[in-house]
Amino acid sequence: MLDRAAAVLDAQPVLEVRDLRVHFDDYDGIVRAVDGVSFQVMPGRTVGIVGESGCGKSVMARSILRIVDRGSRVVGGSVLLRRRSGVEDLMQLEPDSRPMREIRGREIALVFQEPMTSFSPVHTVGSQIIEAVRLHSGSSRAEARREAIRQLEHVGTPHPGYIMEQYAWQLSGGLRQRAMLAMALVGGPSVLIADEPTTALDVTTQAQVLELLHSLQHQSGMALMLITHDFGVVAQIADDVVVMYLGRVVEQGPADAIFHDPRHPYTRALLSSMPSVIAKPRARLATLPGAVPHPLNRPPGCAFHPRCASAIPGRCDRDTPRQSVVQPSHSVNCHLYHEADPT
Repeated sequence: MLDRAAAVLDAQPVLEVRDLRVHFDDYDGIVRAVDGVSFQVMPGRTVGIVGESGCGKSVMARSILRIVDRGSRVVGGSVLLRRRSGVEDLMQLEPDSRPMREIRGREIALVFQEPMTSFSPVHTVGSQIIEAVRLHSGSSRAEARREAIRQLEHVGTPHPGYIMEQYAWQLSGGLRQRAMLAMALVGGPSVLIADEPTTALDVTTQAQVLELLHSLQHQSGMALMLITHDFGVVAQIADDVVVMYLGRVVEQGPADAIFHDPRHPYTRALLSSMPSVIAKPRARLATLPGAVPHPLNRPPGCAFHPRCASAIPGRCDRDTPRQSVVQPSHSVNCHLYHEADPT
């Protein structure tokens, strides 16, 4: 496992996605679910991957661990994981190979939106966490049980001994999420991918889970990759933001730059549609017109142009925008900024 303290000091990315392309075979053609995505995840920082449903966020996250649905294939790009032994390109590993299985959980852990998809309904929560501990450490069952209880305590689960004997369907959504976090952390991963971890929770429990994620990251120094459609969640926890639309990155940069100086019309539209406590009473909430098209019906040029109020006729509907650097560490893929590109 990566030496986290050293990683923070030398400030090298623990995970780097380069031009990742993932396609699905469909009866009607090829679905370009992830179409050239690139970004970095630094140790000890949280990257918020944000966009509407259908933008390829979850497919991209699962592709990192090679656990996408059957029929998918990686057609290009690389995912570089920085390990103690060196840098490993996960796209060069077979999905079912032993090296890839060792990376899952031990190096990179994944937490799903709904814990019931991760927990078996016919086995107790404790037995499943114990098996996860033994898988990563090879310890005895008694030692694994003690470690499972310790991890449940670590994530703030009340009465962990009692929770160990319960089935997932007997627990509340918040307790299930904490139990799933405990199971994800038993391998001591250097990267935690949280795929919509708060979507199914009420507002109070959502705030508790976000605070827990922030606390766990601060204690361990691990990197956190947070997948969400909610910019409000991103605002609470993210250090860096990657905005995706229809399988591509349209803008990325530090959270402060994204929130205070958004450049892409899609980013601005998402931010303007967020409810505000300072809005005038009964003021109509801004909405984003239209919907994300199916990848098989990808518009030519900039995929966002049919919904964009700033689209340039004859350009946005014809040419795919390239990346423009607008500030250090802040880039945007939009025709509006090509003239300002220093390169």
